[in-house]
Amino acid sequence: ILKKMKKLLKITVITVSLTCFFACNGKQGATTQDFEKNVATAKKLFELHAQEDWESQAELLHSDVKFHPPVYGSTPVGKAEVLESMKMYHKLFDNIKYKADSWLPGVDPATLLPDGSVRTYGTWTGIHTETKKPFKLTSYHSMHFKDGKIIEGGDYFDVTGFMASFQSKDTVASEK
Repeated sequence: ILKKMKKLLKITVITVSLTCFFACNGKQGATTQDFEKNVATAKKLFELHAQEDWESQAELLHSDVKFHPPVYGSTPVGKAEVLESMKMYHKLFDNIKYKADSWLPGVDPATLLPDGSVRTYGTWTGIHTETKKPFKLTSYHSMHFKDGKIIEGGDYFDVTGFMASFQSKDTVASEK
């Protein structure tokens, strides 16, 4: 019986070792370096947004980008629409800044292994240009990468409530 237990233990150790080797070091998952490089790109995108430099932001987007806007019922949009959205935010707000609470690695949904994608939770702050009202907006953003550029992603926050918060009481009353 002791001999059988030793053999079973050896098989278990070999199986666990091989599984870890292929899962942790195999070609299936992205490397820590991929993730760190992609986080640097994501941070650069947000820094350029603060500088209101949409032209440089455009260089970080893949030509085939598909992005999910934070608007109820919307469908993914392409690069031209993403750039128009960036320009709109630059026009409506000053002193835009993003403070991340975390930068997290994403995983491939099929393998559950790191895929190089980036997730971030954080807070946007700035000033509405028309009303001069400051804002503080919590958000979540996801980004997938191809060829070092953002190929897919999405912004998740209450955009309707956010925009409505800048309307005056007179504007809201006249709309009723």
